[in-house]
Amino acid sequence: MLRDPLVVAAVLTLLAVAVWAQRPRTAAVSLPERDSLPVKTYAKPSTDVLQQTLTATQFKVACEAATEPAFHNAYWNNHEAGLYVDVTTGEPLFSSTDKYDSGTGWPSFTRPVQKDVVVTKADFLRTEVRSKSGDAHLGHVFDDGPAAQGGLRYCINSASLRFVPVEDLATEGYGDYLKLFEPVRVSRGRIGW
Repeated sequence: MLRDPLVVAAVLTLLAVAVWAQRPRTAAVSLPERDSLPVKTYAKPSTDVLQQTLTATQFKVACEAATEPAFHNAYWNNHEAGLYVDVTTGEPLFSSTDKYDSGTGWPSFTRPVQKDVVVTKADFLRTEVRSKSGDAHLGHVFDDGPAAQGGLRYCINSASLRFVPVEDLATEGYGDYLKLFEPVRVSRGRIGW
């Protein structure tokens, strides 16, 4: 019989971790309007150009893989509708429709705006997320996101992003993405974008 409280706590922790590891995971849903988004080429500027155009924090985060402070960044608490684009290339990466409050102090998303705009690189403890075209360090992806949206949490540095409000999408060349922000509609008993 287990009587030592530390042993009991250790056993319960191990059981909880084992149960958590076996939890079901839901695959992300592919939405037709995302599949029809245009595929464009975005060129990464030279390091010299990036040093001249980015702030010191943006350069350190996007180009040198630094991390900005939690709760002290531009977009952790942004609730406006719009796109988050790569600060180095302008490529659309994330949508406010996939943003949620994870309580971490960084912008968190359930998925990228299109599946091929980011790449991941696993290290010992975490999985890094980088922009595909700009090779900018964005942050990390974890498997503790909302299960109903695929179970992933893209924890992203604001300094790697530029926010484009929905009302500016067309004038800034992102008009094709306006369909992501159409009002929610009910179809066949399911709610969707």
